[in-house]
Amino acid sequence: MQSNSAKDDSDEMEIIPSEHNGTVHDTKNEDSGDIHRAEENQKSNIDPNLYLYDDDLETRPHISTFISSIANYENTIPAATDPDAKPAAPSARMGTLIGVFLPCIQNIFGVILFIRLTWVVGTAGAVCGFLIVLTCCCVTMLTAISMSAIATNGVVPAGGSYFMISRSLGPEFGGAVGMLFYTGTTLAAAMYIVGAVEIVLTYMAPWASIFGDFTKDADAMYNNFRVYGTLLLIFMGLIVFVGVKFVNKFATVALACVILSIIAVYVGIFDNIHGNEKLYMCVLGKRLLKDIPLDNCTKEDPFIRDIYCPDGKCEEYFLANNVTKVKGIKGLASGVFYDNIFPSFLEKGQFISYGKNAIDIENTNGQSYNQIMADITTSFTLLIGIFFPSVTGIMAGSNRSGDLADAQKSIPIGTICAILTTSTVYLSSVMFFAGTVDNLLLRDKFGQSIGGKLVVANIAWPNQWVILIGSFLSTLGAGLQSLTGAPRLLQAIARDEIIPFLAPFAKSSSRGEPTRALLLTVVICQCGILLGNVDLLAPLLSMFFLMCYGFVNLACAVQTLLRTPNWRPRFKFYHWSLSLIGLTLCISVMIMTSWYFALIAMGMAIIIYKYIEYRGAEKEWGDGIRGMALTAARYSLLRLEEGPPHTKNWRPQILVLSKLNDNLLPKYRKIFSFATQLKAGKGLTICVSVIKGDHTKITNKAVDAKSTLRKYMTDEKVKGFCDVLVSQQIGEGLSSVIQTIGLGGMKPNTVIIGWPYSWRQEGRNSWKTFIQTVRTVAACHMALMVPKGINFYPESNHKIGGNIDIWWIVHDGGLLMLLPFLLKQHRTWRNCKLRIFTVAQIEDNSIQMKKDLKTFLYHLRIEADVEVVEMNNSDISAYTYERTLMMEQRNQMLRALGLNKKENSKVVQTIVDHHYDATKTASKVRFADPTIEEIQHHDSQNDEKRNSIDLDGPENADTPETTSNKDESTEKADGDFKSSVKPDEFNVRRMHTAIKLNEVIVEKSQDAQLVIMNLPGPPREVRAERESNYMEFLEVLTEGLEKVLMVRGGGREVITIYS
Repeated sequence: MQSNSAKDDSDEMEIIPSEHNGTVHDTKNEDSGDIHRAEENQKSNIDPNLYLYDDDLETRPHISTFISSIANYENTIPAATDPDAKPAAPSARMGTLIGVFLPCIQNIFGVILFIRLTWVVGTAGAVCGFLIVLTCCCVTMLTAISMSAIATNGVVPAGGSYFMISRSLGPEFGGAVGMLFYTGTTLAAAMYIVGAVEIVLTYMAPWASIFGDFTKDADAMYNNFRVYGTLLLIFMGLIVFVGVKFVNKFATVALACVILSIIAVYVGIFDNIHGNEKLYMCVLGKRLLKDIPLDNCTKEDPFIRDIYCPDGKCEEYFLANNVTKVKGIKGLASGVFYDNIFPSFLEKGQFISYGKNAIDIENTNGQSYNQIMADITTSFTLLIGIFFPSVTGIMAGSNRSGDLADAQKSIPIGTICAILTTSTVYLSSVMFFAGTVDNLLLRDKFGQSIGGKLVVANIAWPNQWVILIGSFLSTLGAGLQSLTGAPRLLQAIARDEIIPFLAPFAKSSSRGEPTRALLLTVVICQCGILLGNVDLLAPLLSMFFLMCYGFVNLACAVQTLLRTPNWRPRFKFYHWSLSLIGLTLCISVMIMTSWYFALIAMGMAIIIYKYIEYRGAEKEWGDGIRGMALTAARYSLLRLEEGPPHTKNWRPQILVLSKLNDNLLPKYRKIFSFATQLKAGKGLTICVSVIKGDHTKITNKAVDAKSTLRKYMTDEKVKGFCDVLVSQQIGEGLSSVIQTIGLGGMKPNTVIIGWPYSWRQEGRNSWKTFIQTVRTVAACHMALMVPKGINFYPESNHKIGGNIDIWWIVHDGGLLMLLPFLLKQHRTWRNCKLRIFTVAQIEDNSIQMKKDLKTFLYHLRIEADVEVVEMNNSDISAYTYERTLMMEQRNQMLRALGLNKKENSKVVQTIVDHHYDATKTASKVRFADPTIEEIQHHDSQNDEKRNSIDLDGPENADTPETTSNKDESTEKADGDFKSSVKPDEFNVRRMHTAIKLNEVIVEKSQDAQLVIMNLPGPPREVRAERESNYMEFLEVLTEGLEKVLMVRGGGREVITIYS
């Protein structure tokens, strides 16, 4: 270090004398030195090994900074916190057991396990009950495998299936499934509340009924559930609103209750292996009775006889059968399992009895006589829907990904282990219940035959209150968790801004709580409580969860099949076929369980999907649907590349070449409207502009111009793409665009280019670019459309009436026939009528031509009026000769004078003005540049001045008198050129054709809304005189017409008479 500093000092000492030995100080050099030293100071913090990349570090972060930001990435739904609590110290990251396994266990085990599983087993039998549980568990297992693949494919934010699907399938699917997931979670809260009320009223405090004896009236029971459920919802909603801390702590208590209750049931099953004497049922014949004290359970007992023999006349079934007592809990050793193997599905109103004998199950006289009846019609699929909510809750681990030490490891292991554990419990419970409890008692849904007791509770050890209290607290905890999580999920969806009408729910209260979302959740939950029946709520919310799980499987299958580069899950034990099986299972279960509930869920998803598609904010999340679209596009493009399209499949794929003004705005806005009308809002349109310059220097201008171009396309509803090319020469840029634009079979086949209105003023550069573009389009075998008078074309939101006139001079593929048909598909031109004109020469049979043309249009299925115009070989008029002479004078004057551009334009305009004043042209419309606000008025044409002359003797023709008021120098120059120039014969003939055609077209179509005609081909010789003459011919051909569309085909047939 000392040597380095000494060296620096010596260098400095060498510099100082040089500054004092009479050397003149250069302030510029001093300033540059200061700047250099400032840069050195600024770069002093850069590692010397990175000096090569010092310029990149301003916009591209150092790798250590980047890795640090990735490692500390966190994007989770805010957890429920107590706003009044003190900030807690950062807790240790949770592992698999605490963070994933136990939360999943708590959410999967639910109220159905305690109050419906025994009924499902008794109704479906051991075999079908096992299949029901296995089917539901397979759905969740396959979904968990797909979810594990998605969850381990990078960092997954919290939010369960919503975030997974929205980031995998796009905002439309994500928003739809997110709302389904939210609705399912909210209805799950309603089911838990109704289940908790059912446990209390039916098994713990039946005396609390406010609608009478609900054992005799099902409606009274459900009304009790509605009233008490509403009160419990209000109480739980207040707890969630005020005491979130209590909810989080109560979750631990609820989990403990679930685990202890299940353990108590298993211990009780083996403790009662030989049955017990606690529960006896009273059975009449094979029918199960209710509300009969065991002491009175004999046929001769007056209590029973009063029921079945009210008027001294006994019921027939009572007389034919005996009344017996049957043990309810028989134990595994009793062999009752064999009685519970087969299903016992019943229709609503049938009696619960042994076997399927119609005498035992059918209610023939309409009286129940204290016999227990089926309250709903049961089937295999219905029981799947009722049981399925017992296996939901597998997203609990993914919801906590932000709190896990290693989410990509913990989520798959914890979730799959939780599903295996719960599936084992459920499947074993089916077998144990079938082998322990009598069939009639299993099918007694509310335990009415045993005095309103819960069957599972009476199996458990040491007594029923372990299960009653445990199931009530666990159900209450699950309901609180749902009421806590659902509003936060809704708020997360609202904050993503993909569903505009949810915007109000994105806001939090001053305490950071989603109060608005909580209110909506409570309202929806109340709607579920009003159903009042767990058996109705369970299938309904099953639909929403099944759709969520189905979309998770779809997301995994799509990502796997597309093989996107970003699809690299750490979890390797997945396959697209498993995901598709899971998706198929979800859809099948939905339809089998309840097709009308399935339609409700699907309809809700479709409505939300379309709403997001049309009204939602655009989001780019790199979703799989876009990848699927890319794959489909690639496949289609490769198919299209196999050969040229058939004539029947030809349609205009439009390339719009839009000229920009000095402010980088499109010069002719209505050219976009015309493209929209031509495509009728469908098909592909590409809009391109070319800017002159160096791309490396005007990149920002190009970006701004592209944004402006896109805005114009959006305003005019042009469906397609836009781009801007920067080129040193405009003509070369346009040529490059025409040759290279498009991809494969989707290359444009039709070019729209604006007419150069100021070609006379701007000189050769203007028409040279135009003609060069026409030649390039022809060389590429593309069709060309040149709209003239574009500013007079109608807006896309206007409707016009009148005629569209087609002047069919030469056949170049039938594009002239197809274009008006396409225009009439748009509402703007729909009310217009088509008129087709064609020209007959002296040797043609005009009558036969008209007949043939009508036949041709009939086969084309195009309705149009037909007219054949006869044009005789008339002599060339003096006006034609004069017009040709003026055109050639103009070219020779420019060549002789060799003026610069500014002087050129002045002389050109002087000659043009002199010419038009001298001949008094008949045009009512002169096309000037629409961007220049000038109005030119012309006098009407004096037809007497167009006297016929002989072509062999043009010198003898009378020249038209002039009334111009030019200065003497201009007159002298004009006179000199007139005397020295002899018009070219070919130019005279071309001008004659243009004038005669123009006269006929103006006569027939002056009032038409649009005139479509063939665009003559450009001269083959690349000479300024020929090109200028070509432009003049086009001007003459379209004089007097307000809206003209000149069309040149691409050299192939585009319309056919064949089907």
